[in-house]
Amino acid sequence: MKNASAKRILMFLRWMVRDDNRGVDFGLWKKMSPSNLMCPLDVHSGNVARKLGLLSRKQNDWKAVEELTARLREFDPNDPVKYDFALFGSGAMDRFGNGNSYLVNSF
Repeated sequence: MKNASAKRILMFLRWMVRDDNRGVDFGLWKKMSPSNLMCPLDVHSGNVARKLGLLSRKQNDWKAVEELTARLREFDPNDPVKYDFALFGSGAMDRFGNGNSYLVNSF
């Protein structure tokens, strides 16, 4: 797993540790704090994070996970991973960053 972003394991940890009361995150593991989680990173969340200036590293690897999570901890040190869905959704739904984006065409 060297130099991998470990997206699947980080997603699993997010689901098991966070409790969002909306059914996305189950919050079954009470002994681990959400503050210890690392943000899952894929092509979509990485691209949006770069466009927002949250991530400078070009590769989607473990160093990028560390960089992004550190930036998200500046917003909420108790639950930095809560921003993951917004980053992923904005990129996956093509709602951010190019001429065909939802943000550009909705106004």
